[in-house]
Amino acid sequence: MTESLFSPFELGPYRLSNRIVMAPMTRSRAEQPGNIPSRLNAIYYAQRASAGLIVTEGAQISPQGQGYPWTPGIHTAEQIEGWRTVADEVHAAGGHLFLQLWHVGRISHPFFQPKGELPVAPSAITPAGEAFILNEQGQPAMVPFVTPRALELSELPEIINQYVQASKNALSAGIDGVEIHAANGYLLDQFISSGTNQRNDAYGGSIENRIRLLLEVTDAVSRVCGAERVGVRISPFGTFNDMSDEDPEALFEAIADALSSRGLGYLHIVDPTFDGEASIRSRGQQLMTSLRHRFAGTLILCGGYDRSRADTALKEGRADLIGFGRPFISNPDLPMRLETGAPLTAPDPTLFYGGGIQGYVDYPTREQEIGVEPRPDFSAFVN
Repeated sequence: MTESLFSPFELGPYRLSNRIVMAPMTRSRAEQPGNIPSRLNAIYYAQRASAGLIVTEGAQISPQGQGYPWTPGIHTAEQIEGWRTVADEVHAAGGHLFLQLWHVGRISHPFFQPKGELPVAPSAITPAGEAFILNEQGQPAMVPFVTPRALELSELPEIINQYVQASKNALSAGIDGVEIHAANGYLLDQFISSGTNQRNDAYGGSIENRIRLLLEVTDAVSRVCGAERVGVRISPFGTFNDMSDEDPEALFEAIADALSSRGLGYLHIVDPTFDGEASIRSRGQQLMTSLRHRFAGTLILCGGYDRSRADTALKEGRADLIGFGRPFISNPDLPMRLETGAPLTAPDPTLFYGGGIQGYVDYPTREQEIGVEPRPDFSAFVN
């Protein structure tokens, strides 16, 4: 029988109700001070619990790991309790969620760093672009990135420990598993990519050395959670946050080979074939075929998927689960809409980051749109 987007799936110890994954998306709405997940965040995720699996927005694993305003952490007691509320609400709605473990590395600014220190990275290479911070009046502002400080070899065990402690905190909060963020130009991606890693020690130079930290983090987190409750996210050919690599095919094939034997819950790939230059799409298609064969476990693909493209990927065996991002922002009941062919509501990009209920929890379900169900009352929340 050909599996469909709406057929159940066994992911480690969990039975997912469908093969739709809500992909991680930064929304910058953590409660302040303290970057604490709030009741409002719990409502947002619970509204979307009909996804087979929710992967939460990135949660910084330490104060050093933060790079954007109002993003949640997973390193204080208050944050753990906040995430417990999120987990409880999602579970009560019948869903499953993994928490994304996030260290941004050089994509930060002294504004966020303890004691105003420099951000850390594998090498002291300044990223192109600007950091999003808050000015003296507490208003959003864009400022040039600074040159990060290269991590000392002696500091890497503490980086690994930050991932370990964050994983313990996530489990303590009742979250089902964790996803290690090694994509989109953040710390672990910076280590694996030749354009951002110019080290000459055991963590730089060869592909084997550059992927060492990712594998050490993965193994350490797996010892805490059990490998079947751990996912890893990668972004082959990714250029976001000024990323590049001299041989992405060899790099990501080596990563898939190394991760395949570890019994992970899944490998989550940002699909490079959706847009970009034709040559990259062609190379990306070949690489994705190779990664599918090399990685023996569950494979999630995300990046611009709609119902038709998702069905094709599953039918052809190119993926086991499909991640959807922005459609989930404005369609909390996205699985039902995809299955029934109901129209999708377009999101308002001006409300993606920061703010309150508007553009966050006030998007109606289809039944609320047509008046079958009443719209929820959020008057208790200040927008």
